[in-house]
Amino acid sequence: MVTKHTELEVFKKAFAVSMELFRYSKSFPKEETYSLTDQVRRSSRSVSANIAEAWRKRRYEAHFRSKLSDSEAEAAETQVWLQYAVECEYMEREVAASIYKEYDEVISMLVAMIRDSEKWTISTDKK
Repeated sequence: MVTKHTELEVFKKAFAVSMELFRYSKSFPKEETYSLTDQVRRSSRSVSANIAEAWRKRRYEAHFRSKLSDSEAEAAETQVWLQYAVECEYMEREVAASIYKEYDEVISMLVAMIRDSEKWTISTDKK
C-alpha cells in the first residue's frame, strides 16, 4: 500500500527523468540559461511536484484529478522543449528521443491514474 507520494512509481519515474534531463541541460549554451534551459528544467520538475500535490489532495477527487492533469500538461510541455533542444542542435536526437519516450510513459501512467482516480482517492463519506 502506498502511503507517500515518493512511493508512487509514476513519481519515481518522473523525478528520475527530470534529473536525467537536468544533468544533460548543463551542456546547453550559456545564452539559453534564461530561456530553453530554464523552461525545460521548470516544466520537467513540475511533473513530479504536481504528482506530490495531487497525492496530498486525494481527499477531493476533482482536485486530485486536476493536479494530475497539470502534471500531464507539464510532461507534454517538457516534450516540446526537448524538440526545441534537438532542432537547436543542443541535444542529440537519440538522447532526446529516449527522454521523450520516458515522458510518454509518465503521461500514460498519469492518464491511467486520472481514469481510475477513485482507486487513489480517500473517501470522506461517513457511513
